[in-house]
Amino acid sequence: MHDLSFRDRAVFLAGPETLVVADLHVGRDEVSGVEFPLGERADLRERLDGLLAHYKPAVVVVAGDVLHSFSQISPAVTASLDELADCCHDAGATFVLVAGNHDTMLSEVWDGPIHESYRLTDGTVVCHGHEAVDEDAERYVVGHDHPAIEIEGQRRPCFLFGEAVYRDADVLMLPAFNCLAAGVPVNTMQTSDFQSPFVTDVDAFCPVVYDTDSHETLTFPPLGEFRKML
Repeated sequence: MHDLSFRDRAVFLAGPETLVVADLHVGRDEVSGVEFPLGERADLRERLDGLLAHYKPAVVVVAGDVLHSFSQISPAVTASLDELADCCHDAGATFVLVAGNHDTMLSEVWDGPIHESYRLTDGTVVCHGHEAVDEDAERYVVGHDHPAIEIEGQRRPCFLFGEAVYRDADVLMLPAFNCLAAGVPVNTMQTSDFQSPFVTDVDAFCPVVYDTDSHETLTFPPLGEFRKML
């Protein structure tokens, strides 16, 4: 993980100068009935702007579930996605969309390429993670399961990193970028509880938590060991 930097539910890969986020679920606020204090649209844009300013990536990849609704797209959803694309363009970064299982209507609001998976210049393959992909890689970056972890009664979004856990390749699973997605606690989850085929042995995955207060990245032992400490 030496080339990975974690921050605000996103990961930056230093070699290919690429920022990856997953599970934007744009439009979730419209169907959830939950009012996020800053508004989903402003929150996604401002946090992405912050990541762009911090890392200055050449490429930004969204690893699936760009949209939330399977069946309807409002003008607000279209405007929100356009704003995110504009943020990347203004920062000099290429905006790349990878389709997830929620993205049945993505082509209705996005006229650029839509990828099933996307290979970075260092060979890492980014995909949503809801189904297996044909591409071989030494590392996969996925989303889909919205991992979180509860420590001392507090639920935090977390990354899950497994070394050589899928076809002898490393797997990094990202938390949902949308803050309205509270996350699914992995503390007691078994492998069969995950929806992603990339999780073949959850006990081998190490939780990684970015502390927003201290800006520290905390890497914990594999879940098989860490559960005994919780």
